[in-house]
Amino acid sequence: MPIIYLSPSTQEGNMYVTGSGSEEYNMNRLADAMVPYLLSNGIRYTRNTPDMTAGSSIRQANQGYYDLYLALHSNGAPPDRHGQVRGVIAFYYPGSANGERAAEILAENLRDIYPLPNLVTTRATTSLGEVRDPKFPSVLLELGYHDNVSDAMWVENNMNTIAQNLVLSLTEYFGLPFIWPIPPYDATVSVTSGTLNLRDRPSMDAQVIANLPNGAKVRVYGTWQGWAVVHYGDLVGYASMAYLK
Repeated sequence: MPIIYLSPSTQEGNMYVTGSGSEEYNMNRLADAMVPYLLSNGIRYTRNTPDMTAGSSIRQANQGYYDLYLALHSNGAPPDRHGQVRGVIAFYYPGSANGERAAEILAENLRDIYPLPNLVTTRATTSLGEVRDPKFPSVLLELGYHDNVSDAMWVENNMNTIAQNLVLSLTEYFGLPFIWPIPPYDATVSVTSGTLNLRDRPSMDAQVIANLPNGAKVRVYGTWQGWAVVHYGDLVGYASMAYLK
């Protein structure tokens, strides 16, 4: 199952013009809103903490392995254009085919929910550390301008919609079906013989990542066409609902 490094902004000094709080505060609210969708879609994640910096986030990520590094930010215009600029930018590192692909998918889906879709763009850059320095494909999102009232209000008032949209893009990037969150529940593996296969895709042809014994306790976070997204210890995968009670 895919795993991402999720890095909401740690820039507590960048205040929203509406008075709702800082860039750090609002991007962590967005990351919080993404969590139920990540769980229901079987996307594992490691997340930085507000006391970290962009540099320490990158260093932490580079100590492990991730399929994608996703940084969540909002933008600020230069002083002479304060409040006059709008738009969403998905930054990626030039030459990273997967980084560019992820940025294009994220931008394409964000155009469906951002009020000015023609202002949602992708851009290659070597100047942003969170794009340049991770060892794996990376995207840094600038989700509107926090010094623009309209953009700030769009972020503040659409946290769940943006979160759902971002995870939808992640499922598209990883080739997974999008699964809506459900109230998580506990289930028990019930097989008459052998074990229940835990797979990395909702398909009988998908790779088996674990064999769950009869009576094993799992936590179900989403269901789709007869498959359940389950957590079993540290493992996450898809299991047939026919063998869960």
